[in-house]
Amino acid sequence: GTGKEMFARFLHHNSDRADKPFVAINCAALPEHLLESELFGHEKGAFTGAINRKPGRFELADGGTLLLDEISEMDMGLQAKLLRVLQEGEIDRVGGVETVKVDVRVLATTNRDIEEFVREKKFRQDLFYRLNVIPIKLPRLADRGEDVFLLAEFFRDKYCAACGLPRLALSEEARQWLLVYPWPGNVRELQNLMERAVLLAGSGPIQPRHFLMDSETWVPEDESGLTPEAAPARPASPGEALSVMPLHEMEKALIFKSLDATSGNRTQAAELLGISVRTLRNKLNEYKQQGLDIP
Repeated sequence: GTGKEMFARFLHHNSDRADKPFVAINCAALPEHLLESELFGHEKGAFTGAINRKPGRFELADGGTLLLDEISEMDMGLQAKLLRVLQEGEIDRVGGVETVKVDVRVLATTNRDIEEFVREKKFRQDLFYRLNVIPIKLPRLADRGEDVFLLAEFFRDKYCAACGLPRLALSEEARQWLLVYPWPGNVRELQNLMERAVLLAGSGPIQPRHFLMDSETWVPEDESGLTPEAAPARPASPGEALSVMPLHEMEKALIFKSLDATSGNRTQAAELLGISVRTLRNKLNEYKQQGLDIP
């Protein structure tokens, strides 16, 4: 969640390989036999269901950059095969008899203590040294100070463009809020919040209330420097009413904003909201029964 893939893309696009492919794969997302096929490709008939030859990620990234995310989760047997690729510059497709030359810059990331994994023999020492040429440690978002503004503006521009909106301004109060919030979810949380803020801010500017954080998960300390106007409101006791928008109203606002942004396209709106089209239609039917006009 610290933005490892974003940083990897930045390195790629600012290198002499920028006009070549950038390919990423999450090593923790696939079992060993599928990960091997995804990395190195397979020949027709290599296994049940292999009806055609398929190039792997190394071939797809030839000339460019391959990001191996969460490499610490890779099986030891596959680590040995990866080491050979890095040393020899060639791959063997699953079920193949010929080697294929590849020219790939490999970036590897992990959120684990990889040196501890090496000591515990969960990660090959020789592979670690082969990969650990230029180590880069990405700090938590909360430790990056005003870098949060650059990232927030990047995500704001991304979602404004996706929604067909002009670039929305970040109010001074919103910037102050972004600076003091502890960001337990790191960059991924910031991305989600900026998407939500763009949808709710309308014509802008973006204010702290548009982030709509759960007030019980974070309460700014007095010494944080966050002004009462910038802090999201919270109840003083369980029975006290929230001064932020109720959850069902927030949900409704997000749905209608998404429909406006996509000119009523249900499929695009559902994708923007991160829900299925069926769920969106069910919600719209509820609103229709309440007598609301549906875009």
